[in-house]
Amino acid sequence: MRVFRGFHHPGIAAACALTIGNFDGVHRGHQAMLALLRSEARHRGLPACVMTFEPHPRDYFAVLAGKPETAPARIATLRDKLGELERCGVDQAIVLRFDRAFAAQPPQAFIDDVLVRGLGAKVVLVGDDFRFGARRAGDYAMLDAAGAAAGFDVARMLSYEVHGLRVSSSAVRDALVRGDMGTAAMLLGRPYSISGHVRHGRKLGRELGFATLNLGFSHPKPAALGIFVVQTHGLADGPVPGVASLGRRPTVEDSGRVLLEVHCLDWPAALGREGAYGKIVRVELLHKLRDEARYDGLEALREAIQHDVDQARAYFAERS
Repeated sequence: MRVFRGFHHPGIAAACALTIGNFDGVHRGHQAMLALLRSEARHRGLPACVMTFEPHPRDYFAVLAGKPETAPARIATLRDKLGELERCGVDQAIVLRFDRAFAAQPPQAFIDDVLVRGLGAKVVLVGDDFRFGARRAGDYAMLDAAGAAAGFDVARMLSYEVHGLRVSSSAVRDALVRGDMGTAAMLLGRPYSISGHVRHGRKLGRELGFATLNLGFSHPKPAALGIFVVQTHGLADGPVPGVASLGRRPTVEDSGRVLLEVHCLDWPAALGREGAYGKIVRVELLHKLRDEARYDGLEALREAIQHDVDQARAYFAERS
């Protein structure tokens, strides 16, 4: 999959089958839409293209209103979103910066400048609640009429349900906030996961007797927070079981940074002590054990981590 920041690039395909959205989480509803997009693209001999946004439009409007805390929690980093889009067979992804100029663009200008001249869209597939342009003034009817005039087809996909539950990013987000990893996995069609480069940290875990892999989460407000049973892919031939903390480390640090710290229950011997640094790994969050907590000193923290490790081992033992 080719990824472009903006649409003013010579490498972008001259024509495409396009869908537009935030695609936070790339859940089963998104996956169904992308499957339909691929089918349309194949029949027309076009690349399947996704237009998405960073930051999330609701992040932008929350900051604009002076209330950044009202922005939605983020399910996935941009890296993970793009990785899932590629897994779904998307040929090119256009990442647009959602800023003041983009937010102020009239609906017709968006159609003319972005869809027609910028991307050469021949078919545009949208969701049932799709709105666009300044003040969300553009809707499906307007897009459909514009397509008839400009020579591109427009299709709309209705909501997608699993076991009677409408699949949406909001539903996934709510499940993660509750720590209901089973429902989140059902809505996503896979266990919820976070990927990234293993980076150097303060090595405090080693001092406590629980060495960790450290991954950053690029958004300040992740949907999932707490202590989890996990398994990590990318360290060995198979998944490596572990326990992880996703949060801001309230006992040892107050920087506001979000960090995923993973302690592997059985460290792959072939890696050696330093062999994980720089690797790109994917960590699946399987089960939430508890929320983050602040402890009175490192000894209390060590005891809490030992309890988490014991619970994680019991979790895997029950399922083996």
